[in-house]
Amino acid sequence: MKQKVKEILGEYPGLYYYMPVQTGFGQTSLDFIGCYAGRFFAVETKREGKKPTLKQLETIERMQTAGAQTFVIVGEDDVALASLSLWLEALRPSHDSARVPPPPRPRSAV
Repeated sequence: MKQKVKEILGEYPGLYYYMPVQTGFGQTSLDFIGCYAGRFFAVETKREGKKPTLKQLETIERMQTAGAQTFVIVGEDDVALASLSLWLEALRPSHDSARVPPPPRPRSAV
């Protein structure tokens, strides 16, 4: 499952993601933490028939409260896999807007 998610994320230039290593110490997280087009997201993957743990559900709730888009993907045919793709695609800059230069940065008062 993680490989499928990596393949999807790899289709979006400029997308950042990180896969934290869970060691049992410190704050828990989900399988993927990322940002695309200024939007924070997280993905938890599960094998077919498995569900997120209570701790993972609490993490998802905290992330959503902070404004994150979260996905729980169970198995390869899960609807959430398609939802992740659709969400990212909706954020992808259009071809025309990609050619428009960004606004000038404000000059610092030094």
